[in-house]
Amino acid sequence: MSAAGRRSASRGTAAVEVRRAFKFLLRPTARQQQALSEMLRDHCSLYNAALQERRDAFAHPSMTRVRYGDQSAQLKDIRAFDPERQGRWSFSSQQATLRRLNNAFEAFFRRVKVGQTPGYPRFKGAGHFDTVTFPKDGDGCRWDSTPTDTQTRVRLQGVGHVRVHRHRPVRGRVKTISIKREGRRWFVILACEAVPADPLPATGAQVGIDMGVTHLLTTSDGEHVLNPRFAETTAEELAEAQRHLATFPKRTRQRTKRHRAAARKVAQLYAKVRRTRLDLHHKTARALIRDYDVIAHERLNTAGMTKSPAPRPDPEQTGAFLPNGAAAKAGLNRSILDAGWGEFLAILANKAESAGRLVIPVDPRNTSRTCPPSLGGCGHIAKDNRLTQAKFECVKCGLVENADRVGALNVLHRAGLALCDAA
Repeated sequence: MSAAGRRSASRGTAAVEVRRAFKFLLRPTARQQQALSEMLRDHCSLYNAALQERRDAFAHPSMTRVRYGDQSAQLKDIRAFDPERQGRWSFSSQQATLRRLNNAFEAFFRRVKVGQTPGYPRFKGAGHFDTVTFPKDGDGCRWDSTPTDTQTRVRLQGVGHVRVHRHRPVRGRVKTISIKREGRRWFVILACEAVPADPLPATGAQVGIDMGVTHLLTTSDGEHVLNPRFAETTAEELAEAQRHLATFPKRTRQRTKRHRAAARKVAQLYAKVRRTRLDLHHKTARALIRDYDVIAHERLNTAGMTKSPAPRPDPEQTGAFLPNGAAAKAGLNRSILDAGWGEFLAILANKAESAGRLVIPVDPRNTSRTCPPSLGGCGHIAKDNRLTQAKFECVKCGLVENADRVGALNVLHRAGLALCDAA
């Protein structure tokens, strides 16, 4: 939660402005859809050409390092040389594409410096470059370009006035505009600043939540939110679609109509899972924000939790390995990623900031192994307190409770201690 959001939680009615993104479906004509595809194609070509220039410069014996300013200075000549393609589009959007490549290289060098797996920037295929950004409203683009018309439109240089399905009002000041392709759909994403927050009336209630895979979350009040396991539900259909896609060649200069349909089917299934999961996360977060002033949750490192176990070499046989539980861990990793804990907690934090609520992440260690003092427990910490996934039974005082609720109660208790320390 930002400092502005924390101030709003403490003052209650203080006016707070936040940053928010608004995403709307575009309804382009056939000609506009072709122009949008060509815009993506040409920006992808610019990105790949700039990447190749950096690779060639670094491979030279002089090991020259090309920077963003050097490549941005070449744009004027590139546009004059190729007016039919590169010259059609917004200069500032092309600068944003070069800046995107520069950010990828800065992240690469930063990972090299700290000893992480670097991941050198890759060339983008036609199907993997799906976003063009316009850094400023009015420079190559214009939001609500026909204000006298009842139909909202966005004007894009080289494309025209594209209809927008605006399903909710846009608040604040439009800072940047991005055009994104998802499958066969096109979206406009508005990054807005100075969006006024909407503080909700105080309820005086506090809650701790424990994230899980059997239940998406359990509250300290004992309520459970079921985890529908969206990816597992569609796993059979997705596997069949992927088997069909695998019958086509992976590398080909031109996909057939059936090949494109098979790839589209797989993408549609993944998109459906993503949308349904996102819908559940938004509804669940909204319910928590509406009912509680303070929400405490575990500070989870999802990336670390879903790492594959390290291999265990067999000391008695060269080149052989001992069982390391990788298969079982892979199943748990899939369940964690399917639940989408990180996405949910990010949504919760954003909604809390807008509503003037307080979200507190706490250390998750031993939250499900500690006998909860809030239920009259003794506070004893032991691994044997939780012998099964669902049942908690203190080996010292005998307290019996649902294990997930115990975790949520201890999370709330730690959040209370953190608030006392901060005060």
